[in-house]
Amino acid sequence: MIARSRELISRELEEGTGASIAVEVNDAGLRSSLRIWFSDLEEQRGPIAELRPHGLKGHRVELAFGKFSAPILGQIARATSEDIQLARALVASIGPAAQVEVHEQHLTDWLVRDGRFRLAATIRHEDSPDTDAAITQTCREVIVPIMAAMAELIGYDPIDDIAIYDAPAAEGAILQSVILRRERNPRNRLLSVRIHGNCCKACRIDPRSLYGDAGSIIEVHHLEPLANLSAPRTYNPRTDLVPLCPNCHRAIHTRRPIPYTLEELQSFMEGPHD
Repeated sequence: MIARSRELISRELEEGTGASIAVEVNDAGLRSSLRIWFSDLEEQRGPIAELRPHGLKGHRVELAFGKFSAPILGQIARATSEDIQLARALVASIGPAAQVEVHEQHLTDWLVRDGRFRLAATIRHEDSPDTDAAITQTCREVIVPIMAAMAELIGYDPIDDIAIYDAPAAEGAILQSVILRRERNPRNRLLSVRIHGNCCKACRIDPRSLYGDAGSIIEVHHLEPLANLSAPRTYNPRTDLVPLCPNCHRAIHTRRPIPYTLEELQSFMEGPHD
């Protein structure tokens, strides 16, 4: 039964979206389904995704908004163009194994305009949809990008600030820091990995090949730092984001305010180190 997978689904979604997730069983109907929402919102006050079996070997995910979602819909209406582009790119990253549709809108330019918004995706598996493997695939390929897109529009940013510090002259000295909040956005990381893979674009190393299960540490870098933009421009996740391993990401930001380019960092790796 799909209801047995609540903990697995919650873990997958929280890791992928960077937001706290609630999962509850819905026993209404002939087959049980799961209702999924952001746990800091009451179930009817935001987006709700429902996961149910579809046919003999499939899953269907349908996302809608609860009847008391007006405040959250107002918050989404204030989303920046960059947030909207990232949300669309996350939904567009759903693989070809799933069929995705947005009610009465196109996949390329959809917007959450009001509570009538509906998004649905159907994915077919080779085996029973009740297996952990099928549930995990549906989470990673369908539910995570959908809920991550909603998290981006709402403005969830639960990741702690991580700073690069100037070296202190002595212990206890006040440190000046440069915050890498936007690069650490979990939705950016998710999308960058889905587009570019897990290999660092600077050193070409896949951390998983070195650390196994502990290797999911790839980070995301904006090729043009957002703080340096002189004017707003269209945000393209495919060309503006690259995955970097933690070492290369830290190294690239050791020059401030303008980080090193990928080419400059790679030239350092190729040069002498005596």
